[in-house]
Amino acid sequence: MFDLLIKNAKIFDGEVFLEPGLFVGIKGTEIIYIGGVKEAAKRVIDAAGKILSPGFIDIHSHSEFTVLANPSSDSKVRQGVTTEITGNCGSGPWPVRNAAGERTKERLSSLGLKLEWDSLRDYFCSVSKVRPSVNIGVLIGLGNVRGSVIGYENKAPGREELAEMKRIVDEGMTHGALGVSTGLMYPPGIYAGAGEIIACAEVAGRYGGIYSTHMRNESEALVEAVGEALKVGRESNVKVQISHLKAVGKTNWDKLEKACSLIEQARSEGLDVNCDRYPYTASYTSLDIVLPSWMFEGGNAKELERLKDPSIKEKLAEWLETEKSDSYWHTVKILSVSSRGRKELEGCSVAEIAQMKGRKPVDVFFELLIEERLEVYAAFFNMSEDNLFKIIGKDYCMIGSDAASRKDSGKLADSKVHPRAYGTFPRVAGRFVRENRLSLEDALYKMTGQPSRKLKLKDRGFIKRGWKADLVLFDSAMLEDTASFEYPHRYPKGISSVIVNGVITVEDGEYTGVSGGEIVCAHQPKRQTAAGGRI
Repeated sequence: MFDLLIKNAKIFDGEVFLEPGLFVGIKGTEIIYIGGVKEAAKRVIDAAGKILSPGFIDIHSHSEFTVLANPSSDSKVRQGVTTEITGNCGSGPWPVRNAAGERTKERLSSLGLKLEWDSLRDYFCSVSKVRPSVNIGVLIGLGNVRGSVIGYENKAPGREELAEMKRIVDEGMTHGALGVSTGLMYPPGIYAGAGEIIACAEVAGRYGGIYSTHMRNESEALVEAVGEALKVGRESNVKVQISHLKAVGKTNWDKLEKACSLIEQARSEGLDVNCDRYPYTASYTSLDIVLPSWMFEGGNAKELERLKDPSIKEKLAEWLETEKSDSYWHTVKILSVSSRGRKELEGCSVAEIAQMKGRKPVDVFFELLIEERLEVYAAFFNMSEDNLFKIIGKDYCMIGSDAASRKDSGKLADSKVHPRAYGTFPRVAGRFVRENRLSLEDALYKMTGQPSRKLKLKDRGFIKRGWKADLVLFDSAMLEDTASFEYPHRYPKGISSVIVNGVITVEDGEYTGVSGGEIVCAHQPKRQTAAGGRI
């Protein structure tokens, strides 16, 4: 007898739609039956008029800490996500030594959490204890690795330091990491040279892991940054995943064609390279990303010291007024500040705040960073919609939210966020399909089978006998993202049920309070005996 039988659905198996009239039977955590013969079940879902798909895999997520603060992961599971790949952009839950550990403690503290692990295995234990609603996979952030070994200094690693960085990557891979990531626009990754990255990525490649990269530049030097990512892939023999591919700034929009040509040439030569993208034309990151790289050296405390130094601030103001036009500040919308007394600024552009205060945008920019101690996040409206559709239409592009999980109430709803946290997957499979930007089959493949294959997941991303019962049931005509920049904490419409490892976690669009998430590894991690030996 099945625990659950789903009948009358139109089934997408992770790659193609199956013939009509098939039933999907689930027992325990697995799919054990796909066929046309009715059998007894404890529960039957009549899915007439709905699509049954593998659960969506968010290949670019930042939920490594919010899953601990809010294990229900409402904003993700209610849009059909059953697996999140965290640790992107060079920053993740591990390693957490020295400067990287201090930065991690700060991030956890903002969520009311404490650092309670010193290995990736222990982090996995922490996640398992809270019983998450979604599956969690982890990349090793090379920013964390650098911060743990070198700190936030602008220097190349010495021989022993590089050996230690490689050892850390090796340890993480044996514990079940899916690969490594870089954030080459953020400290300390901004100081990493290609040789250092290649050396660490090569270790991950030996385990079949991927190299996911937030590239060094997404604007003026976009093409050169793509070239660097491909160089890492070729010289380290690792699979490349270019994070949230984009061309930032109107004067750089035409660079996308050359960037894509480089990727396509590399693919034709046999390099395993893909990209991912969220379906919006605004990015979201810390406000201080606008500053030049030398400002970040030494960590947050040093950065704040420099911002408060009148001579440095004057130098920066001159640089910003040369680099950024007055119109630029209209495209930078503040979404999150840490101080209760400034919450009214959330949702306003820097230009609007400057107008309210009767000051220059540059002065407002400095004031926000200093008084909020750098804890300011903004949306940057600087991308082309035509480019967005071109990128998502590429057969090598997958869908990633680039967002942490959220909830529409409590601490995780304190500030405005990018609507991609709530709407990424329904937006693509709903609006983009209805607008004929993608076929439904292509849209779903980018969210299921394609990331599964990239990550070498053995039992998720497809509807197959013996595979995990991670499933989403939805009405394609009603599927709609409702989150906006003005009202970001809104759940999508049109998703009937989400099943994670056989557990019905979302029913009639609502979270059931029952979770079945697990830790996801591409390979079988090596375990330690009590004596420390491998088994």
